[in-house]
Amino acid sequence: MAVNNVQARSKRLREPVAPKLPKSLAAAGDSETELADDGVYLSMAYGGLDLSEQDAEDVEFERCRFQETRFAGTTMRRASLTDVEFASCDLANLRLFDSRVFNAVIDGSRMTGTTLTECGIRDVLFSNCRADLSSFRFARFKSVVFRDCNLTDANFQGAELGGVRFERCKLTGAQFSNANMKGTRISECDLYGVNGIQSFQGAIVPTADAQGLLFALASAMGITIED
Repeated sequence: MAVNNVQARSKRLREPVAPKLPKSLAAAGDSETELADDGVYLSMAYGGLDLSEQDAEDVEFERCRFQETRFAGTTMRRASLTDVEFASCDLANLRLFDSRVFNAVIDGSRMTGTTLTECGIRDVLFSNCRADLSSFRFARFKSVVFRDCNLTDANFQGAELGGVRFERCKLTGAQFSNANMKGTRISECDLYGVNGIQSFQGAIVPTADAQGLLFALASAMGITIED
């Protein structure tokens, strides 16, 4: 009976709200690749365009789809990304500060070194992303799922992670110091060498995953484990 109850709760876990995109999107052209301060980009389909190495403030993307689009090395402050999809995009070293990402799917994208510092992240699914060395310091998460992602050495310091789900992710060496993890769910993840183990208070971790926390817990308690 207990096993059945756990399975029933797992099935009821809510997915993030999917982005709402129009059936028809205008094709973005070269004029939409130059990001302007206070620029507003609505209902557009970006293909393999290059928006990398730019710097802009108060940019707004709404109801847009990005397919193999490049944002590598771009910096945006106070940006707003709402109802957007990213598929197979290059977001490496993209830097978002004091921005918000709502109702989004980021799938199969490269996020190595991506920074979302002090951002609001709500109803977002990160799926099959390479997000090693990424930083979400002091970000505020709500209804967010990381699924099948490489988050090696990712930084969640001071983040609000209540209700976030990490599913089949590699979290080796990830930093969780001073994060709020009450209600965070972790399943089938590699937790070897995670940092900030004290912040795991209130997290939900299955038995198989908890074994990966053994060395981090021992280190925090000053226990030496010998072979």
